[in-house]
Amino acid sequence: MRGCKVLQAVLAAVSVAGAMAVPSGAMAQDGPRARARELGVAPGIFRTGGLNAITDVAGVRVGQVTVIEGDSVRTGVTAILPHGGNPFLDRVPAAVHVGNGFGKLLGVTQLRELGELETPILLTCTLCVWKAADAMVDWMLKRPGMEGVGSINPVVGETNDGGLNAIRQRPIRPEHVRAALEGATSGAVAEGAVGAGAGTIAFGWKGGIGTSSRVLPKSLGGYTVGVLVQSNFGGVLQVLGAPVGKELGRYAFKGEVDAERGDGSIMMVVATDAPLLDRNLERLAARAIMGLSRTGSSAANGSGDYVLAFSTAPSVRRLLPSPGDTSRAAYFRTSEELVNDATSALFQAVVEATEEAIYNSLFAATTVRSKGRTVDALPLDEVRRILRKYGIPAR
Repeated sequence: MRGCKVLQAVLAAVSVAGAMAVPSGAMAQDGPRARARELGVAPGIFRTGGLNAITDVAGVRVGQVTVIEGDSVRTGVTAILPHGGNPFLDRVPAAVHVGNGFGKLLGVTQLRELGELETPILLTCTLCVWKAADAMVDWMLKRPGMEGVGSINPVVGETNDGGLNAIRQRPIRPEHVRAALEGATSGAVAEGAVGAGAGTIAFGWKGGIGTSSRVLPKSLGGYTVGVLVQSNFGGVLQVLGAPVGKELGRYAFKGEVDAERGDGSIMMVVATDAPLLDRNLERLAARAIMGLSRTGSSAANGSGDYVLAFSTAPSVRRLLPSPGDTSRAAYFRTSEELVNDATSALFQAVVEATEEAIYNSLFAATTVRSKGRTVDALPLDEVRRILRKYGIPAR
């Protein structure tokens, strides 16, 4: 059962991070939860990778810690590592695309200027960004080979989970960040109300972490694209075009006078093994917004909609020269990258994977009670009914 897997992920995080508790009733079990494909929701034309996750991109690892304390703390950390080495010494090209900039994405100016990542990517809650960044910097400076490092650019994204989380307590601590980083694996990724998605809300339902992947056919390069999202935004939910939000009576601007305006945020992380440099990675990142729009978002005024994209391809990696190295290799770099005309299939793949990752974040999430509030999981039986009503086969 997917819900059981989510609960197991929370309990595992508790055992790793130590000072956490899962209070009775904190996470209601809503019957069997499911990934989108288990309901027959399979956007697009390309096949998925074996895990249907961002970790299908070789070398990418994900670690998560869910922080549940008392009756008001529901938050966490999700870490995305581009490969198994030291990302500061072995950098990957990267880019960012901003759909709407109402957010606190740390490290973005240097990432844009240099077009590369030098740390893992962390996702967490809004007021915990700087605490998470400080903890990651401390963790990285203590790694072998970092003894002489005097500058580092941590990349940390966020969404505001204050509806279910006592966000002013800023509950993320260094041990949570270390546990997420050191526990990262290349296996299946827990989804729903876990990690940085523990307290998020999407379309008025419980949101969270979701992921998906696409693999291009060999004739188009055979490359893999993976997407991970932290969903916490609003709008009018649609699934494969079916108006689920309207049918369920829960959507932004309902009755033209509803106070709900679709505000919120979403972080989208795109990984690929296609050899792309930062210019085409930014183009790839921009297409994730198209996948987001297919789910019913309009990128409202108060929504922070960000996409980070990176490539793990060996031909575009950027090894940091050793101090004092005056060789030609220290000053010149030759990269073998895809030409522009070879990128279109990748664009299609990221649209599909982003759309499905968002569905997974909703379908896997369980009902959460916190701060005297209950946010329900999206009722999957109702989703099945609505899909069938609109001629979409559902399991």
